[in-house]
Amino acid sequence: MPKFDVAKHDLERLVGKEFTVEEWEDLFLYAKCELDDLWEHEGKIYFKADAKDTNRPDLWSAEGIARQVRWALGMRKGLPGYEIEKSDVVVYVDEKLKDIRPYGVYAIVENLRLDEEALKQIIQLQEKVALTLGRRRKEVAIGTFDFDKLEPPFYYKAVEPEKIKFIPLNSEGEMTAEEILEKHEKGKEYGHLIKGKPYYPLLVDSGGNVLSMPPVINSETHGKVTENTRNIFIDITGWHLEKIMLALNVIVTALAERGGKIKSVKVVYKDFEVESPDLTPKEFEVELDYIKKLTGVELSDEEVKDLLERMFYEVELVDGKAKLKYPAFRDDIMHPRDVMEDVLIAYGYNNIEPEEPKLAVQGRGDDFIDFENAVRDLMVGFGLQEVMTFNLTNREAQFGKMNIPEEDIVEIENPISQKWSALRRWLLPSLMEFLGQNTHEEYPQKIFEVGKVTLIDESKETKTVSESKLGVAIAHPKVTFTEAKEVLDSLMHHLGVKYELREIEYGSFIPGRAGEIIVEGKSIGIIGEVHPQVLENWGIEMPVAAFEVFLRPFYRGSFL
Repeated sequence: MPKFDVAKHDLERLVGKEFTVEEWEDLFLYAKCELDDLWEHEGKIYFKADAKDTNRPDLWSAEGIARQVRWALGMRKGLPGYEIEKSDVVVYVDEKLKDIRPYGVYAIVENLRLDEEALKQIIQLQEKVALTLGRRRKEVAIGTFDFDKLEPPFYYKAVEPEKIKFIPLNSEGEMTAEEILEKHEKGKEYGHLIKGKPYYPLLVDSGGNVLSMPPVINSETHGKVTENTRNIFIDITGWHLEKIMLALNVIVTALAERGGKIKSVKVVYKDFEVESPDLTPKEFEVELDYIKKLTGVELSDEEVKDLLERMFYEVELVDGKAKLKYPAFRDDIMHPRDVMEDVLIAYGYNNIEPEEPKLAVQGRGDDFIDFENAVRDLMVGFGLQEVMTFNLTNREAQFGKMNIPEEDIVEIENPISQKWSALRRWLLPSLMEFLGQNTHEEYPQKIFEVGKVTLIDESKETKTVSESKLGVAIAHPKVTFTEAKEVLDSLMHHLGVKYELREIEYGSFIPGRAGEIIVEGKSIGIIGEVHPQVLENWGIEMPVAAFEVFLRPFYRGSFL
């Protein structure tokens, strides 16, 4: 979760009211943050805020926290109002960037009065948004520039690397694109996002001045904002127009909280045009009874309305429903539960009186969980180390890197990141990723995971079914199919199960060294020596033998 620094006096300047440190501990909760640390410097108090929600980048700065506190305390209500004035500034986007870094959105914020704290917040917010929402700049990279030093219109274009030369930020002399990627601190960190492409992205003005080479580095001469900057030009690039527009909305509204005046920029693509930023409110609808039931707090319709208005909503009560409009800098409202959470935040978690539930039944442990734990104990007894990996994954990990054809899997409709865009259908890709991330550790590496996979099942109400599986992977220079089979034999022996192997061809394994695990005529898993191409795809430097089996068939001797 993002952590960031804010100054107490700066927060209070933005809120318009002073509070004690103890009061701030509670106020941070309104902004889905906790006070992680505090210190004093030159007589001023500073906080480290620990954000507890990766879906609220609008709260990752002093401006965002102060805005939320003003609304939560009832100092303001309803939709925050930000006026946008159209400018005559245009940015032209090169179609050759389609497969490199295709989209950019832009804005101007004028009439700013920046001091040291304001400047720190601008820089920090950019970094946190690009790091978290932007997945380390892969999907969102942000640049800010002193607009008064620039000559519009601007061109976001594709340029051959050998033709690029400028002074990168925090440098004294000109560097070529390749020198930046090899020698500059930011080039080393982010250069992999464009390295090897036939063209590199470059943002230039009509005077030929380089503003930035997204997503790596800004220009020292034109890409540096200081306390003397009054008008800021903002550039955000990435792969998804909706995501970079959200990031732009977050940045411009934060600057507007500092008194800035927002101006839009026209962005011209080959086949369409965009006016950015777009602060058109978003809409949602929720049943009032749903909110009241799930909160567990007795609230009238008007009380629900009041609480929502203190969380940035414009509320219209119609026929037992709340028709809502909420700000364009938010993208976290996907379900009525999200609205219910905002009601409780505004109400105050500390104001909720806990009640002991009255249940007619007694709770007990799940027998199948006990069975899974017994399998875990067996694997540890066999000398393997347990790992726990994420259920979320992506198609490339499940199929491409495993050298097998794609199949239908459960995918997320609007993923925040393509890396976490689907639910896994098998465990071995997760184990391969783990081994690929630990090539620096000592061998042999013998790991296992007991975890859930999600499969498509049209007969179910949800069209999916969650299954428990065991995956095992062994990596060292001399590992063979036999070593993995010995672990499988021991597992089956302790479970009292007889099985047989049927040779198969499977792209993830070396031909002739893969088998299907059969119990009572049914296929319950797969075993083999991992194919060299798969090892290369995951960056694994040692041979790997692995197997994976469903666990449910072994439970109480059932093989259904």
